[in-house]
Amino acid sequence: MTRTAAPAPAPVATGVDDARLAGLRRWNLALAVLHAGQAVAVLVLASGFAITVTSSFPAGPPGTAVPAPEPLVDVGVGAAIAVFLGLAAVDHLVTATVLRRRYEEDLRRGINRFRWLEYSLSATIMVLLICAYTGITGLAALIGIAGANVAMILFGWLQERANPPGRAGTTMLPFWFGCIAGAAPWVAITANIVGAEQIPGFVYGIFVSLFAFFTSFAVNQWLQYREVGPWRSYAYGEKAYLVLSLVAKSALAWQVFAGSLAG
Repeated sequence: MTRTAAPAPAPVATGVDDARLAGLRRWNLALAVLHAGQAVAVLVLASGFAITVTSSFPAGPPGTAVPAPEPLVDVGVGAAIAVFLGLAAVDHLVTATVLRRRYEEDLRRGINRFRWLEYSLSATIMVLLICAYTGITGLAALIGIAGANVAMILFGWLQERANPPGRAGTTMLPFWFGCIAGAAPWVAITANIVGAEQIPGFVYGIFVSLFAFFTSFAVNQWLQYREVGPWRSYAYGEKAYLVLSLVAKSALAWQVFAGSLAG
């Protein structure tokens, strides 16, 4: 009687072991508390400052002059900050508790779908806030910028799916496609800053610091898949994402707060 051989165990991402997973759980719990605490603090301390999203719809056939933009909806800046901080808090909390098993199974497979889902929402809100502070408030422009930023995040997800542990070779194609999509919002923001007659100083600070932080996420993934130094460990790259997420969100939250929400 022929005995069927047991299937070989699936390859595990480098550096993802029980000790590292326990450490990442502690990190996720701590970051859930830090993000949630900041979200509550912003809601309690912030003024009611809001930015108006505008719309300008055609009033005639092609070639007709487009009417001046009209107010569409006021977006409370403090509430928007609390939302992206709250999304991060929920992500870290559920991956450390109710969805811990799925999270850790994914890490062993060299992927973190929860990270990309959260980033697609929170990072997009962050980019839209930066747009609003540089004068990009038109509905159509904001929709296009949001779409480009979501595409960038989802290409990051595809980069992980395309490069599982034990692969024979590494493709960086999704990564570079994501870089192209992710550059579009920053080109639009830069164009508005260059063309503006006056921009408050703190907005320049937001632009420079957040561009550096957003770029660092891409650098982190590039280092992971080029297996440079400690980034050979997928768990090391995951921890770097956790730190970058906290620092980038905190920097935007409190720069905006100091500039326009502190009463």
